[in-house]
Amino acid sequence: MSSAAKARLQLLGAALLFSTGGAAIKAAEFTGWQIASFRSGFAALTLLLIAPASRRGWTRHTVLVGCAYAACLTLFVLANRLTTAANTIFLQSTAPLYVLILAPWLLQERVRRRDVGFMVVVGLGLMLVFLGVDRPAATAPDPERGNLLAVVSGFFWALTVCGLRWLTARPERGSPVAAVASGNLTAFLVTLPLALPLEPHSLVDWSVLLYLGVFQIALAYVLVTSAISHIPALEASMILLLEPALNPIWAWLMQREVPGLWALVGGALILGATTAKSWSERRVEAPVT
Repeated sequence: MSSAAKARLQLLGAALLFSTGGAAIKAAEFTGWQIASFRSGFAALTLLLIAPASRRGWTRHTVLVGCAYAACLTLFVLANRLTTAANTIFLQSTAPLYVLILAPWLLQERVRRRDVGFMVVVGLGLMLVFLGVDRPAATAPDPERGNLLAVVSGFFWALTVCGLRWLTARPERGSPVAAVASGNLTAFLVTLPLALPLEPHSLVDWSVLLYLGVFQIALAYVLVTSAISHIPALEASMILLLEPALNPIWAWLMQREVPGLWALVGGALILGATTAKSWSERRVEAPVT
């Protein structure tokens, strides 16, 4: 298996873990700020314990990338508490559109003509999700504000993806895994004052937070940081767009949350473009026999 093929499999595993985030965030009986804080706190601790790379290579560059990631993490949680899980992840997935703009400037990665075509389809899908605002519901009390936070979260996720690849291009800049640990630690510390005071909660609620930190963030990002140096940032972002395919399903199974028609149509466009992109990349890289 080539390094690029292995990287794609790692990213697919990360997307599966990421996809459970919306439903789990809604299931935890904590405030949005408490989830954002302790989720990242558990993730930072896990990374520092299991990933040696997270304990070395700390530089001002890793802290800078970590700040972008911390903003993405926090906004993602807050958006999930206000709008549907499907809308949150679909709108956060505007990241490849920003990567399309940022990659030539930050990474000197050339955008190919076929990339633009795929991104047009993704952009159309995301526009449908954003325009089809749902009515307030028990699991989505303020869809408009939640949608806006999700879009901003997507911008910071694009910065994170570009930042991680920027670090891997020059090892002296610092470790990408250290940047992920730094981002979680920053999110934990910055949001902690807003998470207090903390009232008693059940073991089940704390177990949900533990899952979010250990598996949905820490393990997933170990996979991402391992894979991101082997494929372009734009392709990495598009593979991770497979996450929206499962995200609404988990929310429906756990909360019976049904996304709106426009969100489903937009999500279908996103998934279709992502699948076509991955398939075309494999055809281009396949050896001639």
